[in-house]
Amino acid sequence: MTSTAKVSPDEIRTRFSSAMSAMYRDEVPAYGTLMDLVGQVNAAVLAGDAALSRDLAAAGQLERISQERHGAIRLGTAAELATMRRLFAVMGMFPVGYYDLSEAGVPVHSTAFRPVDEAALRRNPFRVFTSLLRLDLIDDAALRGQAAEILAKRRIFTDTCLALIDRAEAESGLSEDEADRFVTEALETFRWHSDALVSADLYHRLHEAHRLIADVVSFRGPHINHLTPRTLDIDRVQADMPAHGIAPKAVIEGPPRRACPILLRQTSFKALEETVRFAGDAAEGSHTARFGEIEARGIALTPKGRALYDDLLDQVRARITPAANGSNAAEYVRILNEVFAAFPDDWDSLRRQGLGYFEWSATGTPATGTDPEALLAAGALRCDPIIYEDFLPVSAAGIFQSNLGDGAVQDFSASPNQRMFEADLGADVLDEFAHYAGIEHASLSASLKTLNEGH
Repeated sequence: MTSTAKVSPDEIRTRFSSAMSAMYRDEVPAYGTLMDLVGQVNAAVLAGDAALSRDLAAAGQLERISQERHGAIRLGTAAELATMRRLFAVMGMFPVGYYDLSEAGVPVHSTAFRPVDEAALRRNPFRVFTSLLRLDLIDDAALRGQAAEILAKRRIFTDTCLALIDRAEAESGLSEDEADRFVTEALETFRWHSDALVSADLYHRLHEAHRLIADVVSFRGPHINHLTPRTLDIDRVQADMPAHGIAPKAVIEGPPRRACPILLRQTSFKALEETVRFAGDAAEGSHTARFGEIEARGIALTPKGRALYDDLLDQVRARITPAANGSNAAEYVRILNEVFAAFPDDWDSLRRQGLGYFEWSATGTPATGTDPEALLAAGALRCDPIIYEDFLPVSAAGIFQSNLGDGAVQDFSASPNQRMFEADLGADVLDEFAHYAGIEHASLSASLKTLNEGH
């Protein structure tokens, strides 16, 4: 008798992220080298910092270090985005946050599909930063029409994948065999295909409008353009990449190195130049899109903390913009550190000033009361930073631009349109600030209840 037991979305996500990693290592061997380097650096950091290792273990995050990674894709149509939402839902991944990258010269807006509850994140935190091309930002009406026509005709999901999505929705999950087939079929959407849908002439016209437009419109599907392991020392990995035959981007995106990390820092190796066969052309061409990235995550900031971060970053960018060739990298880092000295860099100040979100827990030390600060001082409560699980639009754009070429920065007027994005998505995106605030509030309430039970 065949079992009708369903495979959990967390397990399907784990199988999918593992299969994606294996596929990407085959397609982009330098990514495997980067993963090995990150593993070595993480092991060295943990071996040299027993307190960090204990804190990560106490917060249930130690096992996440080796698993943490994200990917990124770029979609072309509302229909693709709506179906991708359904595909990720099978794996327990839901849209969190809205990102307008047009403000940084990239004609897309985005969300991140990821697990949202703590148990799911501990099981496997894989997420996919998913962008939708803004055809409305292409000035050339004729080119815009050609791009829309090409995108309307392509089919990025296999028939079997679509059928399994329908099955998962109708039956609240997939069986063991169905889950394995789903992973295999879903992976095809993210695979690289070197045969372009367009002629060399049209590719170059799209490329001139924006390199990312050419990347989205010219190919059969939204090939995964990078995968990202998490590192405990991004500066060390950045410095060590050249010795491993990897050329890093000029500067690390995000905040400077700090004693108490905040938000997200990212860097990458330069995108590969890959051979492409254009439609109707015997000669081969090339396309640059896919790369390897690393990330270091810190505490999630409150709206107050994020406003301070954004203001300081604006001050930095008003004084200096990092050059793609790295010519002003040292000066950029100097100014970044100088300006961000205004951001408190100890956990006590971050908590007391309401700049970051913390998760509370009872230590087992007997105590009663309702004042969290007093109970924390007495050792009855502890609080740990809630790790930022989301993204930064300026940093994402910086990564995109460094891997699309020096000419990728173009003058698009900032034009956020979350309502249009959510209409195309077919759902609202989760507000990340409300989500982190809910985690903090629930953890404190539960901890106080535990302390005061029986008193």
